[in-house]
Amino acid sequence: MSTNVLRTADGWWVVRGNRAVPVPTKAVTTAELIADRDAVREAATSDDPGTPVAGLAALSPVTTPCRVVAQMVNYRSHARDSGFTGDIPPAFFRKASGSVSGPHEAVVRPSHVRFLDYEIELGLVMGAPLPVGAVVEERDLPSYVAGLVITNDVSARDVQLTKTQFYESKSYPTFTPAGPYLALLEPEDFTRLLDLRLRLSVNGELRQDRTLADMVVRPARALTLLARFQTLDPGDLLLTGTPGGTALKAPPKPVEKIGALLPAAVKWKAFFKSQAKNPHYLRTGDVITATIATPDGRIDLGEQRSPVTAAE
Repeated sequence: MSTNVLRTADGWWVVRGNRAVPVPTKAVTTAELIADRDAVREAATSDDPGTPVAGLAALSPVTTPCRVVAQMVNYRSHARDSGFTGDIPPAFFRKASGSVSGPHEAVVRPSHVRFLDYEIELGLVMGAPLPVGAVVEERDLPSYVAGLVITNDVSARDVQLTKTQFYESKSYPTFTPAGPYLALLEPEDFTRLLDLRLRLSVNGELRQDRTLADMVVRPARALTLLARFQTLDPGDLLLTGTPGGTALKAPPKPVEKIGALLPAAVKWKAFFKSQAKNPHYLRTGDVITATIATPDGRIDLGEQRSPVTAAE
């Protein structure tokens, strides 16, 4: 069964129900913690009654610097929302690790960003090096992936669309909330991945709700494709795509065809004028709540709760 680990300023904790037991480790980074699984197991089986989880201030269980890689349009429902038809080519992009923040920290909207969007994603945390040229089968996943974490691929859509710039639009500080838990998996847990359900709400309104069965490229295949050109190391993070339900959706096909005939400046002015009427973009004061779990709770990554604020 998976083991949930929490990180605070004081160190690492194994979560058991509503209480947490300190991990007897000198690990500072996520990679070092993953290498010290004996200490995690010791805490998990300890007689220590622990301390209430509610009293701990959770940090991101993914320490930085690290590589943060993400899959683009990797759920069928998101592909439909985005206007894709037919085959969807696998695609990856990078995010700055400086965007990683704690699970309850505020998401800060930069002053020049008008259209701020959310994307709940399952994060894979690497437990072993993935060399260039590696071929990963489903049975190999436990050899490469140590655990799972909730992530939110926060996106500045006006930057992303007008500049076709994923790196900038998704890399501002606080644009990758992670946690609260790093679920360290046992080999048998990997058979339950497709049962994981991703749910994201804004101010209590459910916006995204899908299982991994909606994925286009599943984790083993994604790692194989990524290994064609990219090395990953323990502690690195792969965001595996978001389901449908984000604020941004493709315009109807007739509108899209007309827009393609317009000069770029005119097209984007018209598009964002229409988007300004969309109430689903994030606003100051909104609270984003995200959960990922199997129905039986065997794997449960906790609850991420992020308020939205504006940059000063």
